[in-house]
Amino acid sequence: MTSFSFIHAADLHLGSPFQGLALKDAGVAEMFIEASRKAFAALVDQALERKVDFFIVAGDVYDGDWKDNKIGLFFNREVARLERGGIPVFLLKGNHDAESVITRTITLPANVSDFPVAKPGTFKIPHLKVALHGQGFAERSATDNLALSYPQPEPGWFNIGVLHTSLTGREPHASYAPCSVEDLRSRGYDYWALGHVHDFEIVAQDPLIVFPGNLQGRSIREQGAKGAVLITVEDGRASHERIIVDGARFAEYALAVEPEENLPGLLRRLEASLDEVAERMEGRPLALRVRLTGRTALRGELLSRVQDLRDEVQAACHRCHQDIWLEKLDLRLEPPLAPESSEPGLALEGLLSASEFPEELLAEAEARLAEISARLPGGLGAGELALGADARGLLSEARDLLLARAVRT
Repeated sequence: MTSFSFIHAADLHLGSPFQGLALKDAGVAEMFIEASRKAFAALVDQALERKVDFFIVAGDVYDGDWKDNKIGLFFNREVARLERGGIPVFLLKGNHDAESVITRTITLPANVSDFPVAKPGTFKIPHLKVALHGQGFAERSATDNLALSYPQPEPGWFNIGVLHTSLTGREPHASYAPCSVEDLRSRGYDYWALGHVHDFEIVAQDPLIVFPGNLQGRSIREQGAKGAVLITVEDGRASHERIIVDGARFAEYALAVEPEENLPGLLRRLEASLDEVAERMEGRPLALRVRLTGRTALRGELLSRVQDLRDEVQAACHRCHQDIWLEKLDLRLEPPLAPESSEPGLALEGLLSASEFPEELLAEAEARLAEISARLPGGLGAGELALGADARGLLSEARDLLLARAVRT
């Protein structure tokens, strides 16, 4: 059997608005949007440099329908580079770029082949004796087990299954095209190129079943290095190598505040501890969520001056590295333990912190959040937690601010 190599990518999400970042800092959001495009361009560079034989994208090339043709023109430009390099491209539609979702089109080069959506289809590369089998999504939600209807393998050829799927479940990803590893193995293929799950995962070794993850982290839930995989086939056996191409990253850092610590001391300690965070950047811009925890006498002061504190934490980040940007300041502070008191502020704190929010209040808050999110410009409210937290989280922040002001008066 001929030796060959190919790149397996998925979940490019070109055109993602990075709504969470955009609500906080439009400039940082634009940096991450540009990073998504640069990541795909860098992967094309790798394909050309390594002279791979073909290129697979297992769903979600686009994040959704286009506002205009810019993102389609960008993708066309990059795959045209692959065409000039003699590299065919095989695309599969996922839930974000399902046939019913994308209404605009740009004519792509002749090297690009789209798997059908009505039923599985097969593309063959005769000189390599490679057969690629796949079915894209006609609708955004695909609840059927598509894998079981994939065709029988081509005898004597290297058979690849391409599928956008959650398998048996990968939280927090929605359950689409559900199937088991045994369902995949039952097809008798040599490699499964999966998409939909944004974390890199080797699902199985025999045959090799891979989620390459997405090319660029899109939120604080998607941390660490991102990219695609290079698959090399020798004597009918596939091996993999990760190709890291992300242009910016997300990270979290938690710091416990000392009970009697003052603000200058806290900021100095935070700045000193960020060196280890900077090492994870590997030369990339970083959107950092800082979480402060612990019991501290500073709690009231910090909660009553949240915006000033955010600015101070951002300044500490920039003193450590010019490209560490504060994605969110997450305060999970508790008051110091103290004997019971009849002071009004402490009595109010005990009263409010002792109970959960009533269900009717949560329902009303969720309804108001939905109204606000729907009115945000440019699709900013289309994603989960468009305002940075759910109803319970926002109510908790409001309660903490009220308590802090009550205790200080």
